[in-house]
Amino acid sequence: MKIGRWLIAGAVVAVVIWKADDIIGTDKQQSAAPPAVTESASASSSAGSGDSSTNDGTESPEPSATPTSEHASPSSSGDAASSGSPAATPEASEKPSNAADESEDSGDSDSLSALLQLNAPDKTIEVGKNGVATVTNPESMLVLVNKKRELSSTYAPDDLVKPDVEFSFSGDSPKQKMRKTAASALEKLFAGAQKDGITLKAVSGYRSYATQKSIFSRNADLKGEEVANRTSARPGQSEHQTGLAMDVSSASANYELEPKFGDTKEGKWLAAHCAEYGFIIRFLNGEEDVTGYSYEPWHVRYVGKEAAKQIMKQGVTLEAYLEAAANGATKA
Repeated sequence: MKIGRWLIAGAVVAVVIWKADDIIGTDKQQSAAPPAVTESASASSSAGSGDSSTNDGTESPEPSATPTSEHASPSSSGDAASSGSPAATPEASEKPSNAADESEDSGDSDSLSALLQLNAPDKTIEVGKNGVATVTNPESMLVLVNKKRELSSTYAPDDLVKPDVEFSFSGDSPKQKMRKTAASALEKLFAGAQKDGITLKAVSGYRSYATQKSIFSRNADLKGEEVANRTSARPGQSEHQTGLAMDVSSASANYELEPKFGDTKEGKWLAAHCAEYGFIIRFLNGEEDVTGYSYEPWHVRYVGKEAAKQIMKQGVTLEAYLEAAANGATKA
């Protein structure tokens, strides 16, 4: 009987152990199941959020090059991708005038028309509380600066370079510099003159607000303010501050900046050919009432080839040309 009881007891223990092991195994399987379900749910969520998650994961190193990144769902990775594209937008549009000028120089009249509208005199001026009218487009190749339209005292071009041309003086000076586009054009103008047997030398280019202030004060002391106002600009009213102008002369004029330069073969060549390189004779003879300054055959101003050709062909001032363009009356 005892043996039988032990056998029965052993069988019961065996059954209990087997059941316990089965229960433990089931619990292990169930405890492992949640991660599998979570991964599946995550994958489903990725698919549901569309391509944005995929693009964020595969193209985040170059978000600005990803067109779809602009439409990514609002997430930390999506915001990072989106921030790439807006960052590139201002950089591309910081200097629209330069881009337009490049098209203009290739003869694109539509681009020039658009550029002229953007730079219309009435759209590019701001009158301060002190009554001074300051230009709002100092970086434009068509910026109009005169006695009624001043540059800010703090303005200075950020792309000034020294053109590879001959100067009438030795040594280094800020007045040897021009804005990069104008400097390149001046090099071509001088090279073109040389091919035609004409030797020009550069005399004075960029001048800062402070430098112009010093020049005007000196001229006013020597000649009187009234005379100085006709022959030199007050600070802020000089085209030289734009970095787009250069005074040029020749040996036949003793490298002086005098009206007699216009009667030399070099002066005549300059007036006849400067437009081919994007320059105009800025202060024309007989237009003192418009420009505010006496005749300066030595002062060339860069405006771009297409505009320069129209201005010189029409024989008008920059003031008259821009005003006519704003009224839709510019002729090719």
